[in-house]
Amino acid sequence: MRREIETLNDRLAAEGQAIDGAELSKGQLKTKASHSTSQLSQKLKTTYKASTSKIVSSFKTTTSRAVCQLVKEYIGHRDGIWDVSVARTQPVVLGTASADHTALLWSIETGRSLAKYTGHVGSVNSIKFHPSEQLALTASGDQTAHVWRYAVQLPTPQPAADTSQQLCGEDEVECSDKDEPDADADASSDCPTIRAPLTSLKSHQGVVIAADWLVGGKQAVTASWDRTANLYDVETSELVHSLTGHDQELTHCCTHPTQRLVVTSSRDTTFRLWDFRDPSIHSVNVFQGHTDTVTSAVFTVGDNVVSGSDDRTVKVWDLKNMRSPIATIRTDSAINRINVCVGQKIIALPHDNRQVRLFDMSGVRLARLPRSSRQLLCSLRAAVLENLLHLCTRGRMQGRSSKHGTTQHTSTGTGKQIMVRLHSKILCNKMSDPHAATCNC
Repeated sequence: MRREIETLNDRLAAEGQAIDGAELSKGQLKTKASHSTSQLSQKLKTTYKASTSKIVSSFKTTTSRAVCQLVKEYIGHRDGIWDVSVARTQPVVLGTASADHTALLWSIETGRSLAKYTGHVGSVNSIKFHPSEQLALTASGDQTAHVWRYAVQLPTPQPAADTSQQLCGEDEVECSDKDEPDADADASSDCPTIRAPLTSLKSHQGVVIAADWLVGGKQAVTASWDRTANLYDVETSELVHSLTGHDQELTHCCTHPTQRLVVTSSRDTTFRLWDFRDPSIHSVNVFQGHTDTVTSAVFTVGDNVVSGSDDRTVKVWDLKNMRSPIATIRTDSAINRINVCVGQKIIALPHDNRQVRLFDMSGVRLARLPRSSRQLLCSLRAAVLENLLHLCTRGRMQGRSSKHGTTQHTSTGTGKQIMVRLHSKILCNKMSDPHAATCNC
């Protein structure tokens, strides 16, 4: 644009010199100069408008501006938090999976830790709750997945503190961390400890990065860095199917809430749909369309799947037509593990640049959550609690100098938006493979 302006200025100067050399009357000279100035002004406006419109056109107009408010912090883990989940049965509790080799259950209202699971000998990379029983499924860097039972009693909630001064809107990018409490005290030390699983699922030869319950809760699927996904019978611990075909490490797995369908995503830039509705045979469909690691793929309303990738795009797919996505959201940063609130039809995207953005299914951005300068948001969960949409995001360390890993929990509903962050203290900053069983301290 600068070069075009300079060219127009030179042209105007040349036209002025030509006019000075000609024998024109004052009226002719005035008319010519006015016409040239008008042309230059119009060209400058057109050039500037065209340049700025390229930037503005990349952002769709938001239909609403949600306001997010910090209301609670959960302190207890001693290393990065990899995953967050919300129980689907009563009592409704929050679950976190951490690189400190533990999983914690929390009271959402009070922020107290209710139970600690210590059965893994490696990083706990994911946690999922059983659809109808008080069972949790955790995946770990020790190459196993564990099923364990919990029994908790929710404490009486205390009056909430006034947090009206901590509102963070769409245009406010950073939220201050200067008043964060010190997490030196181990808040989980006095809660009951669960030391052994009911069932241990063993067949993988690498890190188990994710696990989920198949509809009904009698079977579970695991995804591993050994490039396979396994389907297990939970009661007997037997391997039912080994799902092979991905060319590189798996990054995530997700099950359909009402049908025997599984999606697995991989570093090979694809995700695959596995169909177990026919007990005698299982089919597989390969979805291609991303140009980098597919970090997650999750089911949404109807026959749709939403996939996120390190290529900075999120795509919505129709399971009946795999050739091309029906919608694409383009962003300015790599996408980590996404989640979709089916009831509200909202897609929540955690980015490598420490932002979390909310979109509707058509790609219109609804809100951007406030971020902390100390966190790198990696994944999130969504569940409907008390008729409010809760979006739970997890955090991990950003570099060795980081002090806290942060997990955010947001809720948007009619007239009410809140955010809850979970912090964890780092004891080990030299972990070469944070999802694996050991570190290089």
